[in-house]
Amino acid sequence: MPIPVAKAPLLQGKRGLIVGIANNRSIGWGCARVFRALGAELAITYSKERTRQYVEPLAREAGAAIFMPMNVQIDGQMEAVFDTIAAKWGKLDFVVHCLASAPKEALRGRVVDIARDGFLSTMDVTCWSFVRIAKLAEPLMTDGGTLITMTYYGSRKVVKNYNIMGVAKAGLEAAVRYLAAELGPRGIRVHAISPGPLATRAASGIQDIDQLLDKARTNAPLGRPVTIDDIGVATAFLAHDRARLITGETLFVDGGYHIID
Repeated sequence: MPIPVAKAPLLQGKRGLIVGIANNRSIGWGCARVFRALGAELAITYSKERTRQYVEPLAREAGAAIFMPMNVQIDGQMEAVFDTIAAKWGKLDFVVHCLASAPKEALRGRVVDIARDGFLSTMDVTCWSFVRIAKLAEPLMTDGGTLITMTYYGSRKVVKNYNIMGVAKAGLEAAVRYLAAELGPRGIRVHAISPGPLATRAASGIQDIDQLLDKARTNAPLGRPVTIDDIGVATAFLAHDRARLITGETLFVDGGYHIID
């Protein structure tokens, strides 16, 4: 589906970084589509060489001004991306962080059984990378800005098979609140989006994901599945200047699924 052209380019003149696109079913791609449709200029990264073949055509479609590798577990790659943004743009208005990862044996095992290296790897990619990105983005957000990450309901309730990722996402949501408090005086707002279950590449690592998707479709009060474009629209709203007094929030975009017992 081509990127639509919005009648009102509400984000014209805004420049931002989107990290975590793996393919055209990624939440990050839904965000990139909407931001581009609303007039924003984008920088897009890919995490591993094997995913470049899927992400590069999307970056071209979105007219990305910057396209670079950024594996958050390789020293220097995050810094290189922000150095390039500083050299090319001189400033930054928003960052959308769609990164989360856990070793398969850690994700599919009990939390109490997780090995130290599995725990640290999960927290590194899922939580610390957002904190580090905030640190690198801060000096470029000279007129304020917005940092947005992705979480899930399993951070607050025990969701079957979500396991260690629930622990990491809880840490991520706490980081959102602390970063919002620390960066607020500079006009930088920080948020998490909590989507309903989606059939993304990242979600494929969760056992019985199809059952979780079916449950969400059945129980959500609004009665329809969430799409990556739904997430993109909510994310773009938070990045808009009219959301300037909203910060530190976790916004559920799940058709109301999280309110049902």
